[in-house]
Amino acid sequence: MTYTHDRIIKASAIDDVDARLRATLGERGFGVLTEIDVKATLKAKIDTDIDDYRILGACNPGMAYKAIRIEPRAGAMLPCNVILRAVAGGIEISAIDPVASMQAIENPALDEVTTEVRTMLIEAVEAV
Repeated sequence: MTYTHDRIIKASAIDDVDARLRATLGERGFGVLTEIDVKATLKAKIDTDIDDYRILGACNPGMAYKAIRIEPRAGAMLPCNVILRAVAGGIEISAIDPVASMQAIENPALDEVTTEVRTMLIEAVEAV
């Protein structure tokens, strides 16, 4: 099982793809709670250079609430990370597959929630 859903947006800048991704996430009820500019952080902390790389922590409050009601410690697996990174010819978007990431939790009642969130994230990535 793969653990991300990936798509490359050709001939695009990271800021453009970031804005489009945030919009499509928002249309599906997700907000971005956290943002890590990995490129800037690594430069500041260990003086190394890498290509553009961002991690967005996306959360759909309604779905998070459902998951936490079913399994209170599921919050340790939240938010749903989506990365943007420079690759040859464009920007790759990779969204976590919540079905894969939540497999460590042995509670089948979560399956419906994680499957729905997976579908919502895939739709958001594909709509960019």
